[in-house]
Amino acid sequence: MVNVLILFSRRFLEIVNIPLFFSSKIINFLKDTSKVLREAFIALFICAIGDLIAGLLLSKMTGTFLILPGILVLIPGAIGMRGNIFGALGSRLGSNLHIGTLSPKLKKSKLLNQNISSAIILTIIMSIFLAVMAKGFCIIMGFESIDLVDFTVISVMGGIFSGALLLPATIIISIKSYENGWDPDNITTPLIAATGDLFTIPSIILAVQILLWIRNGLFEVTLFIIFIMMGIIGFIIGIKGEYSLKMIIKHSTPTLFLSSIFGTTAGTILNSSFSTILNNPSILALIPLFSGESGDLVSILGARLSSGLHVGSIESSLKPNSEVLRNYGIIIILAILIYPIIGLIAYLAALSLGIPSIGAEAMILISTFAGILLTPFILLIGFFLSIITYKKGLDPDNIVIPLSTSLTDPLANTFLVIMIIIILNSLM
Repeated sequence: MVNVLILFSRRFLEIVNIPLFFSSKIINFLKDTSKVLREAFIALFICAIGDLIAGLLLSKMTGTFLILPGILVLIPGAIGMRGNIFGALGSRLGSNLHIGTLSPKLKKSKLLNQNISSAIILTIIMSIFLAVMAKGFCIIMGFESIDLVDFTVISVMGGIFSGALLLPATIIISIKSYENGWDPDNITTPLIAATGDLFTIPSIILAVQILLWIRNGLFEVTLFIIFIMMGIIGFIIGIKGEYSLKMIIKHSTPTLFLSSIFGTTAGTILNSSFSTILNNPSILALIPLFSGESGDLVSILGARLSSGLHVGSIESSLKPNSEVLRNYGIIIILAILIYPIIGLIAYLAALSLGIPSIGAEAMILISTFAGILLTPFILLIGFFLSIITYKKGLDPDNIVIPLSTSLTDPLANTFLVIMIIIILNSLM
């Protein structure tokens, strides 16, 4: 795809008579960045497969949305939270592997134990907070919804189930990326995020099934109390633990709280168009794809800018320099490539599984135009968060990627809903 883009761009520039100076600049840029584009595009495409499976599973949950109203508000935050916690874990492991404080043989060490403990503690705490936020947003917006106990049981059980799979997956991805010399800025974080997307929806489905078996009984209330106690005890252990664990909990908790709020906002936006989405279930196949790929794009940008700041190729100035503009160009090209593709993928997958579809043209147009609207915001969010975080002396492994992806989620869903309404109305 990258090679085709370079060839097409050269031919297009000749046809439209772009001055030689500018056309040569564009062609040289594509050639210079082709390795980065290939790595990132492959990672994004692999992520798209994971997001697609999540979307197809989501499109099969329309009955659940009717039985347990309000669940749609919880899902985007749950997907984002898993990617944020374990993406940050992967980033920390990668950094420790590179500087030699962690062995790729994963020998027993306090540092590894503290990183694992932090992921478990944050999963429990953030799952509880997500449940509270989902219920709160439903009350504020006047949505019909299940009660707080139901939200909490689903959210925490889903977090435990997906975390049990994501924890070893994150460790394996981090080690293999280090051993194979992959650039973690382009590959590792998107792969971990996609793995989170892939595991989260099945985990929520399993949690929903368990809830339906135990709902309104003594066992459900007992589980609720146990989960709340686990959250309190975990937080106390975290803030009173050894230095690395304490710093991770202190830095990550406020960031993940903000991320959860933005994630729940994204779910609220989707729930506001519930009837439209329910009448067109193929759209549900597109939602995790679009949101996931948008989050991957901003995480790639944030990771690359953070690395540039650390090595000195990017100045900590709010005025973008040439290296920042180069990274902007990479993200824009990736967006041009990936957004039409995910619209087509979502359509073909829905069609092959017999899910009622709005049509290939509509799916591609919705994804492409929503992506065009979103891309400038991705560039601004990634840039300003990286610069401000670096200036404040905070650890970008814990802050930039979680916050940037969570800020992108509600914007992605907003533009997606806008384009769904516009495109579907124009085709009626």
